[in-house]
Amino acid sequence: MNIEKSENVKNKSWNYQPDLPILNSPLFDWTPRPSSALKWVLNRWIKVTSSTLFLIVAILVYNMGQPTPETFLILAPGWIFQIWVRNLILLGIFAGGLHLWFITFSMQGKRLKFDARSMMKENGTFTFRDQVHDNMFWSLTSGVAAWTLFEVLYVWGAANGAIPVMAFKGSEIWFFAWLVMLPIMGAMHFYWVHRLLHWPPLYRRFHSLHHRSINVGPWSGLSMHPVESMLYMSSVLVFFLIPAHPIIVLLHLYIRAIGPCFTHAGFENAMVGEQKLVDAGDFHHQLHHRYFECNYGTAEMPWDRWFGSFHDGSEAATKRIRARKKLIFARK
Repeated sequence: MNIEKSENVKNKSWNYQPDLPILNSPLFDWTPRPSSALKWVLNRWIKVTSSTLFLIVAILVYNMGQPTPETFLILAPGWIFQIWVRNLILLGIFAGGLHLWFITFSMQGKRLKFDARSMMKENGTFTFRDQVHDNMFWSLTSGVAAWTLFEVLYVWGAANGAIPVMAFKGSEIWFFAWLVMLPIMGAMHFYWVHRLLHWPPLYRRFHSLHHRSINVGPWSGLSMHPVESMLYMSSVLVFFLIPAHPIIVLLHLYIRAIGPCFTHAGFENAMVGEQKLVDAGDFHHQLHHRYFECNYGTAEMPWDRWFGSFHDGSEAATKRIRARKKLIFARK
């Protein structure tokens, strides 16, 4: 669907808004735009983005941070514990680093911060009556446990020949093809799992924990009930059937597990002075946390446009989504 940007319309309920309306990637425009699609793909992997950071980490972990393949032949507490600790450290570095930058030391004040409000304290909605402590607890327990479980099952299955693995040599084209397909595959899985979790019985029992955070921060992204964490991380199961290089699998796991630290950061970019360092928050998903019944997917695929739940950030979209929300709750 080819939609041109219109004049940016500011909503006073936000501290900062990006250019509006929000657009989906050009990959699925009804009128093909090859140059725009190519630019979108290249920007993801050539510019400094969270995706390029995760790719670097995946390469380093695969080459220097993994036990030998023979170690994975038998499920043993030692190497499982090693992966779990490594994942805790990785999440702590990224989520903790972003939290220190944006919130603890407030290195850029409220510049590029979507919602001006602070993280909530002394609020009984949250575990420990504190939003940050709540988010950290569920991320470091439920989130890291599900992430580690799927990673352990993958490396164990691959080592024993039960899961197909693609070597880099001779499959270079497929390796780079996966870099293009990962965000599309992830977007499809995320949309449908997310819609499922908004089914009232599942929402009340599981997904509502994640939605405690209306004004999100870096630790909010992976703050989920264990059942939701398992559903969310289950996208890696595609690699149990379709061969990919282990670096691609690690990259996918990092996009799923560490990526939410960026998309939930609450700031569009991390900045030093007037220089933008890396993209951080995702206004598309920030809108979901405020209005709930919209933007279940991501900007990579137009699932929300196709099924009438897209919020492009405009006032007109807010009115439409509120009317839609009333209809949804009237049926419950």
